[in-house]
Amino acid sequence: MTVQPLTTDHEYRLLCGLTAYLDAVSAAAGVGPESCTIDLDSPMSAYLALDGHLSVHPGRDTALLWDERHGWSFAIETHSGEDLILVACLGGELVPSPTRVREFVRVVRARTKRTPPPAPPDLSQGRADLIALLLGYRKESPVR
Repeated sequence: MTVQPLTTDHEYRLLCGLTAYLDAVSAAAGVGPESCTIDLDSPMSAYLALDGHLSVHPGRDTALLWDERHGWSFAIETHSGEDLILVACLGGELVPSPTRVREFVRVVRARTKRTPPPAPPDLSQGRADLIALLLGYRKESPVR
């Protein structure tokens, strides 16, 4: 897939759309938007810190990760500051509803056994389609 360079308008629309989407997902996950960080580099990604730990990984902080290729993943922090360890991938859609993401978190938290790290699915699509999906979460009219 060829990624077109972002124009200032595309960058703004991506930031507005992703920010609105993360606000909705963070509320559904029971944390505030202050728990989110966004990286607009390619691939665009987001990090959402969650409250609590998994019983099968005690003492490790948890987070949701999103990127424009793989969608949502559930991860645990390492103790050494290395990359996060993926525990589960949501799959199916690149921009699923916040309710579906909340259910994904509930299912992962309910696990009683460790599983091998999953292979993230490839959910890539064009930037124009992604912008359209994300801007659906904005309350005000998108910039044209």
